[in-house]
Amino acid sequence: MVIMWLANFFISGSMTMVVPFISLYIQSMGNFSASYVQTWSGLTFAVTFISAFIFAPIWGRVGDRFGRKRLMVMSALGIGISVFLMGFATTVWQLFILRLLMGIVTGFIPMSQAFIATQTPKEVAGRVLGTLQTGTITGSLMGPLLGGALADAFGYSSTFKWVAVTIFISGLLVIFGVKEMQVKFSKEEDTKNYSRKEVLQYILNKPILLIVLLMSALVQIAHFSVQPILSLFVEEIHGPVNLAFFAGIAFSATGVGNLMMTRRWGMIGDNHGYTKVLIVMLFASGLVYLPGMFITNIWQLVVLRFLLGLFLGGIIPIRVAYIRKEAPLSTQGEVLGYDTSLRFFGNIIGPMLGGTIAATWGFSSVFLTTGLLLILCGFIMLIAWLRYEHEPNTKRSHSHTFSSR
Repeated sequence: MVIMWLANFFISGSMTMVVPFISLYIQSMGNFSASYVQTWSGLTFAVTFISAFIFAPIWGRVGDRFGRKRLMVMSALGIGISVFLMGFATTVWQLFILRLLMGIVTGFIPMSQAFIATQTPKEVAGRVLGTLQTGTITGSLMGPLLGGALADAFGYSSTFKWVAVTIFISGLLVIFGVKEMQVKFSKEEDTKNYSRKEVLQYILNKPILLIVLLMSALVQIAHFSVQPILSLFVEEIHGPVNLAFFAGIAFSATGVGNLMMTRRWGMIGDNHGYTKVLIVMLFASGLVYLPGMFITNIWQLVVLRFLLGLFLGGIIPIRVAYIRKEAPLSTQGEVLGYDTSLRFFGNIIGPMLGGTIAATWGFSSVFLTTGLLLILCGFIMLIAWLRYEHEPNTKRSHSHTFSSR
């Protein structure tokens, strides 16, 4: 757990180092119009998730069959090489293609969640996954700040190269520090070798599980509609002075809120039910986003993103813990792969939607649509809970023991 926490910290920190200045990096490649930069920022940000959307369930199924440690090492190596080459990109197309290739091997953090989830008793899955998520959040918290400072001091290209080094370190941590445990199943449905069609049928027969998976896409659409244009919004309300650094602060504010609450949300979910906690977080996140349309200075933006982080922080571990409870152990990786794929689908649509809305109606309109979409997610989850949560309990337990391999 400690090694995986550190590996997630390095991967998340490395990846988020470059997020605040992707749009600025594109801007530095030529004399482009503002609408061109906004549109291509969204496309370049999203293309990683297009290829990841396709490959996530495939990697999840491979992990179920052959183990997840090998896949995490391959992912770290592939991401590191891709990011290193981004430091040499001189055109928007080169950056676009490298981010597309990176998406094929992206999945270290989702794979680590599946790795920990399948080896954790379901009764404490929320707390354990919440603890793992703090590694991701701490990295995402420090990454934008450090990335912004490095970009201001040494330039965008050098920052990509330093990021690649930390990603390679994560791979080494997994190689030498992690021992994968073989799961011994105690229930018939956990031992069954499900086909891909049977896994999909299993999901469709579990209404709340299906809706929880669909929420992955909708939440990411809402959240990522703001991400690619955030640094441009910071430039509009704050000016060009130390732009990358202040954009990093705005990104990191959400991480501070996440770090404070994600483990606690996991514990609350373990004790009171994951569905109820998801409903609360979705409504609260939407209501927090709405005031963003009235922001006029950088510190208002920082406070809003901090409050957003308090509620968004637990959504991923709560969702993964629910999947851990509902899906048979022999299919955990594949089901989590579909969850990851839907998250990546949201990451595809969100940046393009946000970039288009910002270019057409302005930055404030992005906050309005984002807040309304999150509130809609809360209503969908509430209706699902009212309709299905009190049905007779036909769920099977997935208790198991472990042996070293």
